[in-house]
Amino acid sequence: MLDNNIIEQLKSVFLKLTNTVELVYEESDHADQKKLLEMLEEIAATSEYIQMRPSTIMSPKMSPADIPQFHLEYQGIANGISFKGIPSGHEFTSLVLAILNSDGHGKFPDDKIIERIKKLKGPIHLRTFISLTCDNCPEVVQILNQMAIIHSDFNHQMIDGAYVQEEIKELGIQGVPSVIHDSKLIYSGKLNLIDLLITLEVTFGMSESTGITHADLGQFDVVVIGGGPAGSSAAIYSARKGLKTAILAEKMGGQVQDTKGIENLIGVKYTEGPKLVAQLNQHIAEYPITVFEHRRVSAVLEEPIKRIELVGGEFITAKAIIVTTGAKWKELGIPGEKEYIGRGVAFCPHCDGPYYKGKKIAVVGGGNSGVEAAIDLAGIVKEVVLFEFMDQLKADKVLVDKLKSLPNVSILTDARTSQIIGDGQKVISLEYENRKTKKMEKVDLDGIFVQIGLLPNSGFIKNLVETTKFGEIVIDPKGRTTVKGIYAAGDVTTIPFKQIVIAMGEGAKAALTAFEDQMLS
Repeated sequence: MLDNNIIEQLKSVFLKLTNTVELVYEESDHADQKKLLEMLEEIAATSEYIQMRPSTIMSPKMSPADIPQFHLEYQGIANGISFKGIPSGHEFTSLVLAILNSDGHGKFPDDKIIERIKKLKGPIHLRTFISLTCDNCPEVVQILNQMAIIHSDFNHQMIDGAYVQEEIKELGIQGVPSVIHDSKLIYSGKLNLIDLLITLEVTFGMSESTGITHADLGQFDVVVIGGGPAGSSAAIYSARKGLKTAILAEKMGGQVQDTKGIENLIGVKYTEGPKLVAQLNQHIAEYPITVFEHRRVSAVLEEPIKRIELVGGEFITAKAIIVTTGAKWKELGIPGEKEYIGRGVAFCPHCDGPYYKGKKIAVVGGGNSGVEAAIDLAGIVKEVVLFEFMDQLKADKVLVDKLKSLPNVSILTDARTSQIIGDGQKVISLEYENRKTKKMEKVDLDGIFVQIGLLPNSGFIKNLVETTKFGEIVIDPKGRTTVKGIYAAGDVTTIPFKQIVIAMGEGAKAALTAFEDQMLS
């Protein structure tokens, strides 16, 4: 099942193991059981510290004969991680990391985030429904698997949705990844550790028996908020100037982490987002830069020494702040949208498109991203209806021509979406206003993909610095904001052309300006 190159790579990776990790499988008559056992056998053969064996305990909820499944045990004790289905495709990495993480290897959150995870009130039993073709699913699975290792009363199971279509229908799941607790959807779609942690803190509560003992993260000359290209560049340039530097980031790499092909980074003919992020992180590691990942800023206080307050109670102080928080997908902001995210409302055509095979869906947005999404989805679904607010599509002509050539696509312009309607379980229609006739109309459909552009991540500081009506931070030619000691760079600012190479240059410029201002003060 595994080719020789992968087997050799696994042998090298698993040299780190020093204690036994067992892959404990359920007996099954399913046709795919042989594939599962073959994969587990090949993995076990790569290290003396990996073993596989059958379980002597039958699942209380489902007969083991129904679906291939297994769990992990570390030094003879179940560690809360299990897989229902065969974790191949994108999820193969989740299994490899689960084995390494079980023995304490791999990148874990820092101690303060681990304290927050341990504070969650147990017992916690979560199931994540995934698709093996989903790019975003492994991140959620891997985060929750780590939480199961960290927390003594936490269980997490990855479930390949292809094996449980009836259950997916009963739960009303229409997108992946979908995290379920007690048959209730608690989170769906793309997210990161801080989103998951906040959701779990709200869902399960927090124990008072332990706590964050050191909320003060320290004082720095420069704190860069954001870990994308602009933030990485700003931090490196600050550190090179001898300034005590820290990075606060929800996720290192930002949106670049999710970018497929990159062909316009000067000097690099072709690269991909995750590879570029890894290179940025390696470059950051060459300097004395303190990185606080999985942090979300709640407020910035303008004091003689600026104070940055974080969700969860931590804070950090700095002489200068460089904001490089980029932008995120815009939401429609209409009734029904948030209620049906993961149940008919989606933002990732690549991840969630397969769930709408043979169905009728809408794409909202007539720019390049919306038209590209409609073209891709037209090859999967029965019918696509593209909604555009203006009187014509804004996408490039070559894309519009391609879209119009497709027989199962219709285009509605001058359409103002007003409400997403569901039946309590899933989306059933989209209501919109015809801007020409002023009449309200409705289209019955099964899903809606929102593709209306990006929104600057400036909410935490909008009350302090000047921003445009679109939320972009106003900066001068050297990256200064309207507040002394606060600088900004990249997609969160008014700088035109949101490009990686421009963000890197802007980050460097803001750092040099911050250094210059500190030397002159």
